[in-house]
Amino acid sequence: MLTPAPSEQAAPSRTHERGAALALLPVAATLLFYFLPLSLREQSLVQFAPQILAYLALALWAAYNRPLLPLLGLPPQGLTSGFRQGLAIGLGLGCLNTILILSVTPAIGFDIAFLKNTPHAQIPLFIMLPWAISGIALFVEVNFRGFLLGRLARLESPLWQSSRLRRLSPLALLASALAFSFDPFMVATFQYLHWIAIWDGLVWGVVRLRTNNLYIPIVAHAVEVMVMYSAVRAALG
Repeated sequence: MLTPAPSEQAAPSRTHERGAALALLPVAATLLFYFLPLSLREQSLVQFAPQILAYLALALWAAYNRPLLPLLGLPPQGLTSGFRQGLAIGLGLGCLNTILILSVTPAIGFDIAFLKNTPHAQIPLFIMLPWAISGIALFVEVNFRGFLLGRLARLESPLWQSSRLRRLSPLALLASALAFSFDPFMVATFQYLHWIAIWDGLVWGVVRLRTNNLYIPIVAHAVEVMVMYSAVRAALG
């Protein structure tokens, strides 16, 4: 059961927010990427451009908004429940996606041997587990679910009269999940497996919106990737 920490739901709604529209910039950059010539899309700097723009937008937004942590979904009182719920969600998604990658994907004719050559596979195991994976999960979730989804939900809220739709923010949820899954670096690195990130993004996004506790997606993301990374690395040698 997803349970928000005390006062988590109320804090953002009481706070005036400026610059929420900055979240549209990385979404537009991700969309624009797929209209570029192939020669440009293959360049690393171009692939990282949406993420770089996202963190710049986050920094600019953060300069004009206080209190910052509750707006991102990081109130101190949410840490304990965030770890507990994130661990359960991460283990569940990690096991499910590991089965999809190691069993289902090869069974339908797709080769996963390319995973041995990804940047993540080239990093020593003692660095990836748990340090690099935890750091990546932290930055990615602050970006995509803390900043991007949170700001898009704020922009979407006036569109709905229903409190349920305002809380779910379906347009923001879908847009953030697609931006996450179709991030150029994600697609270039994980090829057809990037589709897995769509339901990951939807699950983490729903959790973020329902609880306003970003600690849950952060922990879930880290645990899930640790499970998948360990299993895939062991299977592929």
